Amino acid sequence: MSGVQHIEITEDEAGQRLDRALRKRFPQVTQGMVEKFCRKGELRLDGKRVKASDRVEEGQKVRVPPLPAGQAPAPVRVEVETIADADARMIQEAVLWQDEHIIALNKPPGLPSQGGSGQGNRHVDGLTEALKFGYKDRPVLVHRLDKDTSGVLLLARTPRIARRLGEAFRNRSTRKIYWAIVAGVPSPAMGTVRFGLVKTGGHGAEKMRCIHPRDIDDTIGAKRATTDFSVLERLGSRAAWMALVPITGRTHQLRAHMAELGHPIVGDGKYGGSGQENLGDGWGAQLGGDISRKLHLHARSIRFTHPITGDEINLTAPLPSHMARSWKTLGWRESDVPADPFEDL
Repeated sequence: MSGVQHIEITEDEAGQRLDRALRKRFPQVTQGMVEKFCRKGELRLDGKRVKASDRVEEGQKVRVPPLPAGQAPAPVRVEVETIADADARMIQEAVLWQDEHIIALNKPPGLPSQGGSGQGNRHVDGLTEALKFGYKDRPVLVHRLDKDTSGVLLLARTPRIARRLGEAFRNRSTRKIYWAIVAGVPSPAMGTVRFGLVKTGGHGAEKMRCIHPRDIDDTIGAKRATTDFSVLERLGSRAAWMALVPITGRTHQLRAHMAELGHPIVGDGKYGGSGQENLGDGWGAQLGGDISRKLHLHARSIRFTHPITGDEINLTAPLPSHMARSWKTLGWRESDVPADPFEDL
């Protein structure tokens, strides 16, 4: 066994998952060992506990616990999980734009960004082998979208590009605009939500709870969150077509913030009630009739500076089919609203 080691993440390793970076450095380390090190708190990144899936950045220090000497034992022979042809076609058809550095997808609703228990490889991260397009390495996710949220999702072809785009997201120099239908019509028609968010306790799927700004500092685990919103069109008092800009990037931020305003996103069973219809004077996230019960939240556009060319890149993702049908049913036209209603503010 080796002693405790402290290693520094290199530029080539930046943007990779911690488990993958560690296993490349130490061939004798298995995935099971990495998971165990993380659970016991023996593997640390800049002194903090980590998960195997955490992304690493150049210059970060990794504490590596004692490792066995030599190479890893021969693995038990298992069937290699392959990508179904239909899934490969689906993810390739989702490509919205690409160059030699970046791939942008129009992620379909219902497809997770990353894997979870029992999902196999049917998630964006697990399907990136089909997005190599002749390049040596698989592209890596730069950010995530909720499983049921559709729209623009960026992947980087190299760790260096992943790191630079990740920095742009953290520095808030990218601009993302989401479209949604919400139950009821917010008043005022344009504003900012500044409620903090904290994970709820207990078992079950992850859910966030809103915290009043005055209570954020006194609430353990709460993080500040800011969302700009604008009403683009309305259906009387029953529903509104919204543009939403997440100034921060918290889990379920847009869904939790709109529900906190009393206007949950249509189809959002987690934050708006799974079966209740909103008739304009009650609570619920369903409109009934011909409007789909699926989540009506779509990452419509993104604007960012290309990390290599310096060009400003503006990408727009078409609505998924269930949202396009809702727009048609409600008589709303995409050409009738500004691409960025906040641009002149």
